[in-house]
Amino acid sequence: MTTREAIPVRKVELPFGDDIPRHWIDDSAVATHFFNGLNLVFPDGERFFIRAVQDHVDRITDDDLRARIKGFAGQEGWHAKQHERYFEILEGQGYRIRGFLRHFRRFIRWSNRLVPAALRLSITAGAEHYTATLGANALDNPLLEQAHPVMRQLIHWHALEELEHKSVAFDVLRQTHPSQALRIAGFVIASLALLGWTWVGTRLLLRQDGVDPRAARAELRRLRRVTKAQMERALAAGVRAYRRRDFHPDEKDDSALVRRGLDSIRDLVAA
Repeated sequence: MTTREAIPVRKVELPFGDDIPRHWIDDSAVATHFFNGLNLVFPDGERFFIRAVQDHVDRITDDDLRARIKGFAGQEGWHAKQHERYFEILEGQGYRIRGFLRHFRRFIRWSNRLVPAALRLSITAGAEHYTATLGANALDNPLLEQAHPVMRQLIHWHALEELEHKSVAFDVLRQTHPSQALRIAGFVIASLALLGWTWVGTRLLLRQDGVDPRAARAELRRLRRVTKAQMERALAAGVRAYRRRDFHPDEKDDSALVRRGLDSIRDLVAA
């Protein structure tokens, strides 16, 4: 098997501060709370991903893939820590998020206990495809130029590392459970879980801001015009690609996007 580039673990510490506004992307509650909704599910979601992959590491004999699993776990674990630090900012701004977090953690515990290991791994591979797709979009989306600098760095750092390890869970699944039916089943569940919980979190935060559904829909239409529905088109293309029997995450070369992301966080990495 061809040896791939090692996956680095960058122990980034984001300089979160009180200067981060409530609506830190283009003064838009909808855009901000979509990303905040993702922030709410990332820490426990990523720990779920780590466990799902590591539960299969004993079945992996390829040294290269075992090394990539280690890098994947390191990156995801560090993401979880930084996103949890951001929770303090949200709470300091008056958002009530603890109830959501309790429910989501209960869901993750239930999944780890009752969902078979093979299906948890398949769900992880599917979810990782979503995070890589969202990551590529984030590194190429002009809307984020309007974001608070620290939050933009958080997103860019997370996004570029999702691209670096985007094929790890998929390769573990392919080596241990090479079933197309299992892969697609996991992708369907990942779609419902990731997008569903993100929607719940986004709606919760918008409601706490007093944004009614009609105003939210109007703002979403404006954002779609500004970005030319870039994210929606990227997600739709990602779904079509993943359904192909011959799909592999590394078929798309994201190296230029990774370099762009590294340029935007260079001061954090050097610190």
